[in-house]
Parts: sequence; C-alpha cells; structure tokens
Amino acid sequence: MEGGSDLDAQIEKLLNVEKQMRLSGDVAGTRKAVTDILELCFKAGAWKTLNDQILVLSKRRGQLKQAVTALVQQAMQYIDQTPDLETRIELIKTLNNVSAGKIYVEIKEEQGLIAEAADLMQETAVETFGAMAKTEKIAFILEQVRLCEDRQDYVRAQILSRKISPRVFDVDTSKEKKKPKEGDNVVEEAPADVPSLLELKRIYYELMIRYYSHNNDYLEICRCYKAIYEIPSVKEDPAQWIPILRKICWYLVLSPYDPMQSSLLNSTLEDKNLSEIPNFRLLLKQVVTMEVIQWTTLWNKFKDEFENEKNMLGGSLGDKAAEDLKQRIIEHNILVVSKYYSRVTLKRLAELLCLSIQEAEKHLSEMVVSKALVAKIDRPIGIICFRTAKDSNNVLNSWATNLEKLLDLVEKSCHQIHKETMVHKTALKV
Repeated sequence: MEGGSDLDAQIEKLLNVEKQMRLSGDVAGTRKAVTDILELCFKAGAWKTLNDQILVLSKRRGQLKQAVTALVQQAMQYIDQTPDLETRIELIKTLNNVSAGKIYVEIKEEQGLIAEAADLMQETAVETFGAMAKTEKIAFILEQVRLCEDRQDYVRAQILSRKISPRVFDVDTSKEKKKPKEGDNVVEEAPADVPSLLELKRIYYELMIRYYSHNNDYLEICRCYKAIYEIPSVKEDPAQWIPILRKICWYLVLSPYDPMQSSLLNSTLEDKNLSEIPNFRLLLKQVVTMEVIQWTTLWNKFKDEFENEKNMLGGSLGDKAAEDLKQRIIEHNILVVSKYYSRVTLKRLAELLCLSIQEAEKHLSEMVVSKALVAKIDRPIGIICFRTAKDSNNVLNSWATNLEKLLDLVEKSCHQIHKETMVHKTALKV
C-alpha cells in the first residue's frame, strides 16, 4: 500500500533532520538520515514515494557525495524485492538518473547487447570521483576495458587501460591509514564484492594479454605474463606458476630479437623454477646459443608441448604462433651465420637455413629492412657481404681522422711546392 499522511509526516520530520546534518557538514548524520527515509518508504511499500525521495534527496542543495553514494547503495538492495516488473523498471530508471547509467549495464549485457553495455559504461569517467575507493575505481575501469574488448573495440580498450598505471599495483597496502576527521572528504571503503589490489592486478594483465594478442605483440604478452608470475599467490602455487612460466618461455622465443627481449630471456634462464620444466630451459638455451638450429629437429621435439599448450592455463598460443616460431628460428640462424661469416654465397646460406635460395634471400632482405643486421647482396655473382653496424660516434671519429689525414697531406704538398719554387728561383738568380 502507498503511504498516507502518517508516512508523509515521518518523511518530513526526517527531511528536517537531514537538512540540519547536511548544513552542519555531518557526513555520518546525513547518510543515516537519507537511508532512514528510504527504509521508511520501503517498509511502507510506498514505491512511488521512494522514487520521488531518491530524486529529491540526490538533488538537494549542497548534498554530500557520501550521502548520495549511501542512498544509491541502499536503494540497490530494494531492486530484487519490488512487487512487479513495472515497479522494478521505474526504480532502475530513477537510480539510472542519479548514478549516470551504471545500473543498466548488467541488464544490457545479459540481453547480449555488449555494444550498448559498453557505451553506457564509457559515459562515466570514474577516475574523477574523489571519494570513491581506489580499488573500486580500478575495478570499474577494468570492466570498461573488458566490455570494449568483448565488442572488439581495441582502440578504446587501449585508451581506457591507460587510465590505470601499472605502478598502482605495487603500492604497499600494509601501511595504516590516518583516521579522517569528521566532515572531511572521506574516501569510502570498497564494497565487499570488489576484488583486492592483487586480484585486480591479475585481471588487468589478463585483459592486456587479450589486447596484445589481437596485435600478436609477443614481447608485451610475455611481459604481462611475467607480471602475473610475480604475484605472491601465483608464485606459491606450482599449479599456477608452471603454466605461466611455460607461456613466458614460448612468448620469449616468439618475440623478434631486440635488447629488451634478450634481457628478459637471460633473466628467465636464471630462474630456478625452470628446473621444473627442463624442456623449456633447453629451448631457451638453444635460442641463446650462437649455433644454427635445425627447424625440423626442433619442431619434432617441441610439437607435443606446443599442442599441449591449449590445455594449459591461458589457452593456446594463437593461429599464427607455429608459423611465427619458424620465422624466429630462421632469423636466429641468419644472425648466427652473420656472426661467423663476413662473406658467404646465397646458395650456402640457403643450405644452412634448409630453405630455397628465393626464401633465404626473402628472409635476409626482411631482416636488413628491419635493421636487425647489416648486409649487402651481390645478386649477379650470388654473394652476401655482412657488415657490423657502425655506431654514429665511430662514423664521426672515422670522418674526423680521414679529414685530419687529408689536411696533413695538403699541408705537406704545399710545403713541397713552396720548397721547389724557392730552389727554382735561386737557380735562376745564379
């Protein structure tokens, strides 16, 4: 039954209390007053009055953010207890107006309307909410990122993910917080259903793995797995860290050579946990060692491990992974050849790589274009010349030395000419 004059009188009395508390800056008192008003309407079954009071209380002059938060959280508990669908929709609409659209997100997602759910979430810039708990903000942004990835909007997912600095997960949460003074802009405690900071760290890096997998950015995927691997709860459980360490090894081998990849590879080789998966230690050792790797031998040895990866935590390595692995082994072999030979025939290079001459030339050219090595091909006679890349300082020093020699030679030549001229003049005078 809807409320009568008695309910109105009680609400009016509580509204006066709420006004006094709000004007005096009493946060706790204001929060209690607004929640008491809603509780009164709910117990009386006055749903229309409840909706009206939510709007009135949220729009009162100088209303405290903490009071609005408490009001929304209280009303959220009543959604499942509404007598019919029409009443439930009206309550959701009211809360939607107050809380900038967040209430509809789960409903939209349940209906399979991922794009609409993502649009609703993106309307809220949660990072600007000063009184909201840090973990709750991070959880909200991560949910925005997840919905964008579900709709395959990877550009927006990247933009949203940049709102979270990875350093925030390394903050020491053990330090005691100072007790806020009454009336201060209090930072709320995160609700019980919000994951802890370390759990959010894992969710963040799992979402980033999804993003980087879209671009096949193997090195960044490896770094994300490395961050998950360092989480204490993961490192203490072999059932969790073994599949992750396997992924780290695979993605290291799949990554094109560069200084960061080399550094990560060497640091991973020093990890004592690799002794638990000796095959992967052998794989990394082969990639580090400057010796030609026979692709067929390697693939036969690790094919079962590669296929088994789909049954591991994190799933399979991707559609292009086997093809890219072969490409990395070819690149490794070309680098090895360039270390041992200054000049080699294209035919001999093709034999060492177990490729046709055309394929060997193609892979070598791609590495030269990407500046992985310096080489020149004399195609008519089929000879490759490998040169070490010169540092800019060395080039400048070489030029300076050459100029110095040239000027010295000019000076000596001038001296000799002048000497000959003087001798010639003396001879004429005699």
